[in-house]
Amino acid sequence: MIDMKTFLFLAGLLMTLSGFAQTPEENIKTLKLTLPPVPPPAANYVNAVRAGNLLFLAGKGPAKPDGKYITGKLGSDLTVEQGYEAARSVALAQIAVLKDELGDLSRVKRIVKVLGMINSAPEFTEHSKVMNGFSDTMVQVFGEKGKHARSSVGMCSLPFNIAVEVELVVEVEEE
Repeated sequence: MIDMKTFLFLAGLLMTLSGFAQTPEENIKTLKLTLPPVPPPAANYVNAVRAGNLLFLAGKGPAKPDGKYITGKLGSDLTVEQGYEAARSVALAQIAVLKDELGDLSRVKRIVKVLGMINSAPEFTEHSKVMNGFSDTMVQVFGEKGKHARSSVGMCSLPFNIAVEVELVVEVEEE
């Protein structure tokens, strides 16, 4: 049992610390991340469609800093660690799309649903470990708002032989 003085001190400390919550943009700077240019759609579609307070983002693939795709199959051409980094690069690309669409990443209310498609060899079974690269990045940038429902599935191929493709649904603040 704690006394009232200790309780008030702890409550004040908690309120003070909660005032130090960083914005997603501040988190990006703290993590020394760089958002890439918004990748253009690869065909006849758009990067995002808004329906009410939901933003549906088209699938994006992983790219190296020079803009070239990260390609290959997980389990035969790429390791889980390389897949994790590929998924992390997709997270940065999708955050760039969100920034482009919303102007301010603080307008993200919640990352709701993520679908990760892994270009994988038939015997590969560690899809979730690959997709952690995407999920970990979303939580690092958006905090609790970055936690999401997720599916990770293996595919026999993906466009341009990309290693990973990720689409997502995001709840945003009303305009």
